[in-house]
Amino acid sequence: MIKGIHHVAFKCETQEQYDEMICFYHELLELPVLRKWDTGIHLDCFNSCIEIFLDGTKSVGKGCIRDFAFATDHVDELVEKVRNAGYRVSVELKNVFMKTNPVSPILVAFIEGPLHESIELFCEKA
Repeated sequence: MIKGIHHVAFKCETQEQYDEMICFYHELLELPVLRKWDTGIHLDCFNSCIEIFLDGTKSVGKGCIRDFAFATDHVDELVEKVRNAGYRVSVELKNVFMKTNPVSPILVAFIEGPLHESIELFCEKA
């Protein structure tokens, strides 16, 4: 049956959006290229991938995904890297105790990508 999430897909209306998305995820966040084709690319997220494709015939519009989260041990470094590149940090670093059983301490921040997608940087603490 279902084995997990294969990819999260983004559609870009323009070549400029497409190029900026690749720059943000591949160059800035350092996700390696998994495969490319004429109008798209898969970037490796190690257990899934980010799919970016150029489809100039359709509006990007607003979607229903609230955010997606990257697991990382380097939330603080990524926040600064993104901020220094001129992208928005929508929620600064914060320690949170998830009200689970048992309580789960985490460190999180939220950043905004080139298409205004909300990205959570998520670190589970031991």
